[in-house]
Amino acid sequence: MFLARIIILQNTNVQEIKDDYINKNYRTATLKAARGNLFASDGSILATTVMRYDIYLDFKTMKDTVYSNNISALSDSLSKMFGKPSLEFKRKFDEQRKKKNQYYTLAKGLDFDQYDRIRKFPIFKRGKNKGGFIVDRNYKRELATSEIGAGTIGMDEGEVKAGLEGAFSKYLKGTDGKRLEQRINSSQWKPIDYWKVQEPVDGEDVYTTLDLRIQDIAHSALQKQLINFEAKHGTVIVMEVGTGKVRAMVNLRRDDDGNYVDSYNYALKDNIEPGSTFKTISLLAAMDDGFIDENTTVDVGNGVWVYAKQRISDGHGGGTYDISDVLAKSSNVGSAKLITKYYAEKPQIFLDHLRRWKLFDKMDIELPGITKPRIVTPESKRWNAATLASIAYGYSSNINLLQLATFYNGVANGGKMLKPLFIDKIMKDGKVMYNAKPEVMVDKMASEKAIKMMTSALTKAVEKGTGKSIFTPNLKMAGKTGTARFEYWLPGPMKYRASFAGFYPADNPKYTCYVMISEPNTAKGFYGGTVSAPVFKEIAGKTFLKTPQNIEKEMLVDRKVNLNKMVEPNVKVAVNNKQMPSVVGLIGKNVIPQLENLGYRVDYKGVGRITEQFPLEGTVISKNQRIYLSLQN
Repeated sequence: MFLARIIILQNTNVQEIKDDYINKNYRTATLKAARGNLFASDGSILATTVMRYDIYLDFKTMKDTVYSNNISALSDSLSKMFGKPSLEFKRKFDEQRKKKNQYYTLAKGLDFDQYDRIRKFPIFKRGKNKGGFIVDRNYKRELATSEIGAGTIGMDEGEVKAGLEGAFSKYLKGTDGKRLEQRINSSQWKPIDYWKVQEPVDGEDVYTTLDLRIQDIAHSALQKQLINFEAKHGTVIVMEVGTGKVRAMVNLRRDDDGNYVDSYNYALKDNIEPGSTFKTISLLAAMDDGFIDENTTVDVGNGVWVYAKQRISDGHGGGTYDISDVLAKSSNVGSAKLITKYYAEKPQIFLDHLRRWKLFDKMDIELPGITKPRIVTPESKRWNAATLASIAYGYSSNINLLQLATFYNGVANGGKMLKPLFIDKIMKDGKVMYNAKPEVMVDKMASEKAIKMMTSALTKAVEKGTGKSIFTPNLKMAGKTGTARFEYWLPGPMKYRASFAGFYPADNPKYTCYVMISEPNTAKGFYGGTVSAPVFKEIAGKTFLKTPQNIEKEMLVDRKVNLNKMVEPNVKVAVNNKQMPSVVGLIGKNVIPQLENLGYRVDYKGVGRITEQFPLEGTVISKNQRIYLSLQN
């Protein structure tokens, strides 16, 4: 028998047994990196990663005397914390102790305050090896803006990416680490050393171009008008003329409860027939080719014209218009007559202007989901003798709102069309890794004369035309109304999209703004000048407060954002004699990068000012020590 055992041992591969045992009982698991913060351009947090704590219990490591002497006190403490009977906790624990459960789930998703409280309870305060107290830390993404821009901020859920979170995920996500886990039973694994294999590298912080103040102004103005006109949904885009930076992008739609929520990005994802805001595009082509100038006139008759068996009509009178009147009075007949007069024989010359202005191309931007424009051309089966006339006043073309806003921004910028930018800079550990610069899409959209002529015509449209309802002598604005029918081929009541696109101040443009409101209650109004232009006016008045203009008082009300919290001096934090300083009361976004640069790892929850810290002031701390902070606005 003894000899047989020796023979067996000599012929057994000990390494094989060892490897087999390790493979079955231990594994390497992913340790998620903390996602970087997403900021507005002024440093206000839009989305942040907070630590959440899952608590497990290893009853096998708890000594009998420790358990029996303290289980009642522990059950009482847990009862007070979770609002359940203490006897229920004791009964469950006794049951799990008999089973010698090494990985019993007690609680999941605790915040730091809850974790800090529970780890000091009887038995648990002895830690992992003596108290069986196992902590698994996880990261959770939280939006700091519960209403404003939630659809624009977006998400990253693996395969599904949207908005800013999806666009900049490659910077935000960081590099995951690894940790060792030990098998407890057929379905449970317990971490045996949290940082043992490879520590994760946290993501970078991304500063977007969104200006939280302008975003809030746009959100509030749009929401108010959607409610007033009982509309289905609406969009606002505000771009900075000289840089192409998108300072606000708001998309609101009415949910089943009648509330307006920012949950779908209409600005990027919907191609629409723009209606009369497209007249600026068609007429600029003719201005650039020299076919029309300030002296050009067009007879629109009684406001009805039949061209290639298509009836074209105006909603604003008739007679002979000069070129600025065609825009100011938003004449479908005038636009169609001019464009067909000069381009009917060679429509490609007209369409080549649209190609130069990138209106056939899908925009190359960071945000996912943007649509490619669709404009009917002579190569299409849909093209007929009337198509060019239809394009001239905003039909037979489908373009997303961001692309349309970019065109208007190019006019405002003297003919230089800039790519819409959504990123200001990227930072890591307080250092700037990347600074965004304006990117030119079209260096010269049209001649200087044509751009000036168009700007003058758009200014007249606000002063005397369809946009005159928003005219104010205190702020010179240029813009174009749009009232587009859609799904007009279907039976039932007519549906409308009301738009206003323009820039301000007209003589030295700072911002471009595009407003679209879909399906307003037609009994209350549906024209762009009535429904969307007032939103433009409110945004223009409120965003231009920093200049010495005498804006009407009604433009200055309803501000939702507390601007005081946006400007805060950056207080210098120092660790003297290895003692933890007091950081309570300071702004978290100023303090956290400084502590990280000093070599400390910081876990925090919430946004705003620091309300609690651990370790406390005066505690001796070492490099690489983790510091926990609670923040609150």
